[in-house]
Amino acid sequence: MHTVYVLRSLKVKKSYVGMSIDLERRLKEHNSGKNLYTSRYLPWEIIYVEQYESKEEAVKREKFLKTSSGRRFLKKVFSKMSS
Repeated sequence: MHTVYVLRSLKVKKSYVGMSIDLERRLKEHNSGKNLYTSRYLPWEIIYVEQYESKEEAVKREKFLKTSSGRRFLKKVFSKMSS
């Protein structure tokens, strides 16, 4: 199963969209500073997850969530979650 995820920095108002087949391992990598972008805003928490059967579907969704339309979609999702 391929997982598309969104992380939120607990330090500053930043988010990160990624994809992995092992989400827990990937979160540990982000929080250990192994990723250039995420190492600047440690620590991170998972705030959104979607799962896909194929890698192709997951890559397509990850790319969409990194666009301005995808960011608007996530903003709507998060505003409904906090209501």
